[in-house]
Amino acid sequence: MSKITHSSAPDARPVPPIRELDLTDGPTAAAVHRTGRSAYAVEAGLIGFDGIPALRESLAELRARPLRWLGAVPAAGTVAAFVAWQDEGPPAGAVEIDRVCVDPAWFRRGLATRLLDHLMHEIAPDRDMVVTTGAANQPAVTLYRRLGFTRAADFEPVPGLRMARFVLRRGAPSATAAPGE
Repeated sequence: MSKITHSSAPDARPVPPIRELDLTDGPTAAAVHRTGRSAYAVEAGLIGFDGIPALRESLAELRARPLRWLGAVPAAGTVAAFVAWQDEGPPAGAVEIDRVCVDPAWFRRGLATRLLDHLMHEIAPDRDMVVTTGAANQPAVTLYRRLGFTRAADFEPVPGLRMARFVLRRGAPSATAAPGE
């Protein structure tokens, strides 16, 4: 087993293309599941909490989620990174980003940025977006801030797990926004 290291040397692998993922396809779903588990294992270490629900999610549970999927796909049968989201309410409602995962072998290549940029500008250019991550997941916190998300109130869904919620407001003010927002 080789050790994954991070260096400042450029990676010679070409940047994988972005495409929609179909989780009704068994091999695609299995590749997404593997990538997600690898990414969430790293996050668990960063936030000091190994009870992340996606770490225990079965392949069948993953496939049953009512999500849309976009992936960075370098070769047949592999998924280097993905973003999954669901739409809240009517077409003008917010996009709820459910998960953003990058295979550790592809860290520091800009894949999460590329996927989120595609979602933000090509798929839902005028929609508000919300995303949640472990508050101690500094790489994710930095990414969302850099992309223009604003940090909302942190919350603790279970003892020992502090979560940060980020919101990206776009277009007209939300009908649910408080006065002055």
